[in-house]
Amino acid sequence: MYDWFKELDPILQALLATLFTWFLTAAGAALVFMKKELGRNTLDAMLGMASGVMIAASFWSLLAPGIEMAEATSNLPAWLVVVIGFLAGGGALWLIDKILPHLHPSMSKAEGIQTSWKRTTLLVLAITLHNIPEGLAVGVAFGAAAVSMGVDGGTTSLAAAMALALGIGIQNFPEGTAVSMPMRREGFSRKKAFFYGQMSGMVEPIAGVAGATLVIIATPILPYALAFAAGAMIYVVVEELIPAAKRSETPTDAPTVGAMIGFAIMMALDVGLG
Repeated sequence: MYDWFKELDPILQALLATLFTWFLTAAGAALVFMKKELGRNTLDAMLGMASGVMIAASFWSLLAPGIEMAEATSNLPAWLVVVIGFLAGGGALWLIDKILPHLHPSMSKAEGIQTSWKRTTLLVLAITLHNIPEGLAVGVAFGAAAVSMGVDGGTTSLAAAMALALGIGIQNFPEGTAVSMPMRREGFSRKKAFFYGQMSGMVEPIAGVAGATLVIIATPILPYALAFAAGAMIYVVVEELIPAAKRSETPTDAPTVGAMIGFAIMMALDVGLG
């Protein structure tokens, strides 16, 4: 199966990989159909695990190959290239966060520019916004794998891109649950909660295809693009996932343990497979 996948166009590879990550988001959201809701500690641990996976993926799958590629191709110092890309990724998410009206399921007040849009629309925008970096990261990784043989001797491999997609998919499962379960508690029907939960992952194939296409067309920006995706993911972790995991009123180690496990899983995937 690997040989078959390897022969596909890199943009199609990115599409299939992000469809996989969307599928696992939907699988996680489907837990809302269980008769018994998951406990707060379980949800916190799942969010912590998602944070750990994203932090590990940001370094091993994006920043590390970005640094090596910048050393091989850029006239600027490699550290400056990745710093520029990293801060640009976080800055882009920060700007969108301030402008685009959206409402997180656990919050009562919308963020961004004031609007009269319905609560459901604002919820969908919130869960869509913070899944864009994940799809972008997977797409950039597959685009990088397609061009890296001629640029950096294969620093960014197809296996590494597949490991990243697998890691993002694993952390999307608890993310889907963490979106659909709170919506169910807010009074949404199980079907609606599932629909909006899985919808949070539907933007990933779009972002994945866009990321792969961009780096293939404009190869010189590849180190910046890798760092950009890392910065965007870290922004989501710090701005949304960790605060959401720590929102419990009673002290708990569940998010911390989850983050450690998630980090270890992604590290093992990337080092072992990449």
